[in-house]
Amino acid sequence: MADFQTIRTGQVGARTVAIDEGLRAHMNKVYGLMSVGMLITAAAAWAISNLALTADPSAAAAEIGSGRYLTDFGLTLYASPLKWVVMFLPLVMVFAFGAMINRISAAGAQLFFYTFAAAMGISISWIFAVFTGFSIIQTFLITAIAFAGLSLWGYTTKKDISGWGSFLIMGVIGLIVASIVNIFLGSPMIHLAISAIGVLIFAGLTAYDTQNIKNTYIAHAQHGDAEWLGKSAIMGALNLYLDFINMFMFLLQFLGNRE
Repeated sequence: MADFQTIRTGQVGARTVAIDEGLRAHMNKVYGLMSVGMLITAAAAWAISNLALTADPSAAAAEIGSGRYLTDFGLTLYASPLKWVVMFLPLVMVFAFGAMINRISAAGAQLFFYTFAAAMGISISWIFAVFTGFSIIQTFLITAIAFAGLSLWGYTTKKDISGWGSFLIMGVIGLIVASIVNIFLGSPMIHLAISAIGVLIFAGLTAYDTQNIKNTYIAHAQHGDAEWLGKSAIMGALNLYLDFINMFMFLLQFLGNRE
Protein backbone atom coordinates (compact mmCIF):
# COMPACT_ATOMS: atom_id res chain seq x y z
CA MET A 1 0.00 0.00 0.00
CA ALA A 2 2.81 2.36 0.93
CA ASP A 3 4.58 1.58 -2.35
CA PHE A 4 1.36 2.29 -4.28
CA GLN A 5 0.95 5.63 -2.53
CA THR A 6 4.59 6.48 -3.21
CA ILE A 7 4.23 5.64 -6.91
CA ARG A 8 0.97 7.57 -7.16
CA THR A 9 2.45 10.60 -5.41
CA GLY A 10 5.47 10.43 -7.71
CA GLN A 11 3.25 10.32 -10.80
CA VAL A 12 1.19 13.29 -9.64
CA GLY A 13 4.37 15.22 -8.83
CA ALA A 14 5.87 14.43 -12.24
CA ARG A 15 2.65 15.52 -13.97
CA THR A 16 2.64 18.79 -12.00
CA VAL A 17 6.26 19.49 -12.94
CA ALA A 18 5.50 18.77 -16.60
CA ILE A 19 2.52 21.14 -16.56
CA ASP A 20 4.59 23.86 -14.86
CA GLU A 21 7.36 23.51 -17.44
CA GLY A 22 4.82 23.50 -20.26
CA LEU A 23 3.12 26.60 -18.83
CA ARG A 24 6.40 28.49 -18.73
CA ALA A 25 7.13 27.54 -22.32
CA HIS A 26 3.57 28.50 -23.31
CA MET A 27 3.79 31.92 -21.65
CA ASN A 28 7.22 32.53 -23.20
CA LYS A 29 5.69 31.78 -26.60
CA VAL A 30 2.79 34.15 -25.91
CA TYR A 31 5.08 37.01 -24.92
CA GLY A 32 7.45 36.21 -27.79
CA LEU A 33 4.65 36.36 -30.39
CA MET A 34 3.34 39.55 -28.83
CA SER A 35 6.81 41.14 -28.95
CA VAL A 36 7.26 40.26 -32.62
CA GLY A 37 3.83 41.74 -33.32
CA MET A 38 4.82 44.95 -31.52
CA LEU A 39 8.02 45.20 -33.56
CA ILE A 40 6.06 44.74 -36.80
CA THR A 41 3.60 47.44 -35.72
CA ALA A 42 6.38 49.88 -34.82
CA ALA A 43 8.23 49.24 -38.08
CA ALA A 44 5.06 49.65 -40.18
CA ALA A 45 4.04 52.85 -38.38
CA TRP A 46 7.52 54.36 -38.74
CA ALA A 47 7.84 53.40 -42.42
CA ILE A 48 4.40 54.77 -43.33
CA SER A 49 4.99 58.00 -41.43
CA ASN A 50 8.24 58.53 -43.35
CA LEU A 51 6.31 58.23 -46.60
CA ALA A 52 3.46 60.44 -45.39
CA LEU A 53 5.43 63.26 -43.73
CA THR A 54 8.14 65.55 -45.01
CA ALA A 55 10.04 68.66 -43.97
CA ASP A 56 10.68 69.62 -47.62
CA PRO A 57 8.15 72.22 -48.84
CA SER A 58 8.85 71.31 -52.46
CA ALA A 59 7.60 67.77 -51.85
CA ALA A 60 4.60 68.87 -49.79
CA ALA A 61 0.92 68.52 -50.60
CA ALA A 62 -0.36 70.19 -47.42
CA GLU A 63 1.10 71.93 -44.37
CA ILE A 64 0.20 70.54 -40.94
CA GLY A 65 2.51 72.59 -38.74
CA SER A 66 5.57 74.78 -38.67
CA GLY A 67 8.00 73.15 -41.08
CA ARG A 68 5.90 69.96 -41.23
CA TYR A 69 4.05 68.83 -44.32
CA LEU A 70 2.03 65.96 -45.73
CA THR A 71 3.16 64.34 -48.94
CA ASP A 72 0.66 63.33 -51.62
CA PHE A 73 0.68 59.86 -50.05
CA GLY A 74 0.06 61.31 -46.59
CA LEU A 75 -2.78 63.48 -47.87
CA THR A 76 -4.43 60.43 -49.42
CA LEU A 77 -3.88 58.29 -46.32
CA TYR A 78 -4.95 60.78 -43.66
CA ALA A 79 -7.27 63.25 -45.39
CA SER A 80 -9.24 61.25 -47.96
CA PRO A 81 -12.02 58.65 -47.54
CA LEU A 82 -9.23 56.05 -47.40
CA LYS A 83 -8.61 57.14 -43.80
CA TRP A 84 -11.83 55.37 -42.73
CA VAL A 85 -10.60 52.10 -44.23
CA VAL A 86 -7.24 52.48 -42.50
CA MET A 87 -8.93 53.39 -39.21
CA PHE A 88 -11.40 50.50 -39.04
CA LEU A 89 -9.46 47.74 -40.83
CA PRO A 90 -7.77 46.43 -37.62
CA LEU A 91 -11.14 46.24 -35.86
CA VAL A 92 -12.64 44.26 -38.74
CA MET A 93 -9.60 41.96 -38.78
CA VAL A 94 -9.95 41.22 -35.04
CA PHE A 95 -13.55 40.08 -35.48
CA ALA A 96 -12.58 38.07 -38.57
CA PHE A 97 -9.73 36.41 -36.67
CA GLY A 98 -12.06 35.32 -33.88
CA ALA A 99 -14.51 33.86 -36.39
CA MET A 100 -11.92 31.89 -38.38
CA ILE A 101 -9.48 30.75 -35.67
CA ASN A 102 -11.01 27.26 -35.44
CA ARG A 103 -10.85 26.72 -39.20
CA ILE A 104 -7.25 27.68 -39.92
CA SER A 105 -3.97 26.08 -38.94
CA ALA A 106 -1.67 27.42 -36.23
CA ALA A 107 0.75 28.61 -38.94
CA GLY A 108 -2.10 30.40 -40.73
CA ALA A 109 -3.24 32.02 -37.48
CA GLN A 110 0.30 33.25 -36.79
CA LEU A 111 0.59 34.75 -40.28
CA PHE A 112 -2.78 36.45 -39.83
CA PHE A 113 -1.63 37.89 -36.50
CA TYR A 114 1.49 39.36 -38.06
CA THR A 115 -0.58 40.79 -40.94
CA PHE A 116 -2.92 42.33 -38.39
CA ALA A 117 0.06 43.85 -36.54
CA ALA A 118 1.20 45.50 -39.78
CA ALA A 119 -2.31 46.85 -40.43
CA MET A 120 -2.38 48.24 -36.90
CA GLY A 121 0.95 49.98 -37.54
CA ILE A 122 -0.48 51.68 -40.62
CA SER A 123 -3.61 52.62 -38.68
CA ILE A 124 -1.71 54.37 -35.84
CA SER A 125 1.05 55.89 -37.98
CA TRP A 126 -0.71 59.26 -37.68
CA ILE A 127 0.73 59.68 -34.16
CA PHE A 128 4.05 60.70 -35.72
CA ALA A 129 2.26 63.63 -37.37
CA VAL A 130 0.63 64.77 -34.11
CA PHE A 131 3.02 63.97 -31.24
CA THR A 132 6.73 64.54 -30.74
CA GLY A 133 9.00 61.52 -31.16
CA PHE A 134 10.30 61.92 -27.59
CA SER A 135 6.80 61.83 -26.07
CA ILE A 136 5.91 58.74 -28.12
CA ILE A 137 8.98 56.90 -26.84
CA GLN A 138 8.40 58.12 -23.28
CA THR A 139 4.78 56.98 -23.31
CA PHE A 140 5.78 53.63 -24.79
CA LEU A 141 8.26 53.01 -21.97
CA ILE A 142 5.71 53.99 -19.31
CA THR A 143 3.17 51.67 -20.92
CA ALA A 144 5.72 48.84 -21.04
CA ILE A 145 6.49 49.21 -17.32
CA ALA A 146 2.80 49.35 -16.38
CA PHE A 147 1.97 46.41 -18.65
CA ALA A 148 4.77 44.28 -17.20
CA GLY A 149 3.61 44.95 -13.64
CA LEU A 150 -0.05 44.28 -14.39
CA SER A 151 0.69 41.12 -16.36
CA LEU A 152 3.00 39.81 -13.62
CA TRP A 153 0.31 40.44 -11.02
CA GLY A 154 -2.29 38.67 -13.15
CA TYR A 155 0.04 35.66 -13.51
CA THR A 156 1.06 35.36 -9.87
CA THR A 157 -2.03 36.43 -7.92
CA LYS A 158 -4.02 33.76 -6.09
CA LYS A 159 -7.15 35.90 -6.41
CA ASP A 160 -9.67 34.71 -9.00
CA ILE A 161 -10.34 37.69 -11.27
CA SER A 162 -12.30 35.77 -13.91
CA GLY A 163 -15.39 37.70 -12.85
CA TRP A 164 -13.86 40.86 -14.28
CA GLY A 165 -14.24 39.56 -17.82
CA SER A 166 -17.87 40.41 -18.56
CA PHE A 167 -17.60 43.86 -17.01
CA LEU A 168 -14.41 44.71 -18.90
CA ILE A 169 -15.72 43.46 -22.26
CA MET A 170 -18.85 45.58 -21.79
CA GLY A 171 -16.55 48.50 -21.08
CA VAL A 172 -14.61 47.91 -24.30
CA ILE A 173 -17.84 47.82 -26.33
CA GLY A 174 -18.89 51.07 -24.68
CA LEU A 175 -15.52 52.63 -25.52
CA ILE A 176 -15.80 51.63 -29.18
CA VAL A 177 -19.31 53.08 -29.47
CA ALA A 178 -18.36 56.29 -27.64
CA SER A 179 -15.22 56.72 -29.75
CA ILE A 180 -17.16 56.33 -33.01
CA VAL A 181 -19.79 58.83 -31.84
CA ASN A 182 -17.13 61.32 -30.77
CA ILE A 183 -15.50 61.16 -34.21
CA PHE A 184 -18.51 63.14 -35.38
CA LEU A 185 -19.07 65.20 -32.21
CA GLY A 186 -15.42 66.16 -31.72
CA SER A 187 -15.92 66.91 -28.00
CA PRO A 188 -12.62 67.38 -26.08
CA MET A 189 -14.32 66.52 -22.77
CA ILE A 190 -15.76 63.26 -24.11
CA HIS A 191 -12.36 62.46 -25.65
CA LEU A 192 -10.65 63.03 -22.28
CA ALA A 193 -13.21 60.85 -20.48
CA ILE A 194 -12.83 58.07 -23.06
CA SER A 195 -9.05 58.15 -22.66
CA ALA A 196 -9.19 57.98 -18.86
CA ILE A 197 -11.70 55.14 -18.81
CA GLY A 198 -9.79 53.37 -21.59
CA VAL A 199 -6.56 53.31 -19.56
CA LEU A 200 -8.37 51.75 -16.59
CA ILE A 201 -10.23 49.18 -18.69
CA PHE A 202 -7.16 47.95 -20.56
CA ALA A 203 -5.09 47.93 -17.38
CA GLY A 204 -7.69 45.57 -15.93
CA LEU A 205 -7.77 43.50 -19.12
CA THR A 206 -3.99 43.06 -19.02
CA ALA A 207 -4.21 41.31 -15.64
CA TYR A 208 -7.40 39.44 -16.57
CA ASP A 209 -6.09 38.16 -19.91
CA THR A 210 -2.80 37.03 -18.38
CA GLN A 211 -4.59 34.98 -15.72
CA ASN A 212 -7.01 33.64 -18.31
CA ILE A 213 -4.16 32.48 -20.57
CA LYS A 214 -2.56 30.70 -17.61
CA ASN A 215 -5.77 29.04 -16.42
CA THR A 216 -6.80 27.99 -19.93
CA TYR A 217 -3.44 26.29 -20.48
CA ILE A 218 -3.59 24.43 -17.17
CA ALA A 219 -7.14 23.26 -17.89
CA HIS A 220 -6.20 21.85 -21.32
CA ALA A 221 -2.56 20.84 -20.87
CA GLN A 222 -3.40 17.24 -20.01
CA HIS A 223 -4.91 16.68 -23.47
CA GLY A 224 -1.61 17.45 -25.19
CA ASP A 225 -3.22 18.92 -28.35
CA ALA A 226 -0.24 20.67 -29.93
CA GLU A 227 -2.34 22.35 -32.65
CA TRP A 228 -4.78 23.75 -30.10
CA LEU A 229 -1.98 24.92 -27.80
CA GLY A 230 -0.33 26.69 -30.75
CA LYS A 231 -3.53 28.55 -31.59
CA SER A 232 -4.13 29.30 -27.91
CA ALA A 233 -0.71 30.95 -27.67
CA ILE A 234 -1.48 33.11 -30.72
CA MET A 235 -4.87 34.15 -29.35
CA GLY A 236 -3.24 34.95 -26.02
CA ALA A 237 -0.58 37.02 -27.77
CA LEU A 238 -3.29 38.89 -29.70
CA ASN A 239 -5.23 39.68 -26.52
CA LEU A 240 -2.17 40.99 -24.67
CA TYR A 241 -1.03 42.87 -27.79
CA LEU A 242 -4.40 44.65 -27.97
CA ASP A 243 -4.24 45.46 -24.25
CA PHE A 244 -0.79 47.02 -24.69
CA ILE A 245 -1.59 48.98 -27.85
CA ASN A 246 -4.83 50.40 -26.49
CA MET A 247 -3.29 51.34 -23.14
CA PHE A 248 -0.44 53.04 -25.02
CA MET A 249 -2.80 55.00 -27.28
CA PHE A 250 -4.99 56.16 -24.40
CA LEU A 251 -1.98 57.16 -22.28
CA LEU A 252 -0.57 59.08 -25.24
CA GLN A 253 -3.58 61.38 -25.09
CA PHE A 254 -2.48 62.42 -21.57
CA LEU A 255 1.31 62.26 -21.80
CA GLY A 256 2.01 63.06 -25.45
CA ASN A 257 3.39 66.48 -26.40
CA ARG A 258 1.75 67.65 -29.60
CA GLU A 259 3.74 69.03 -32.49
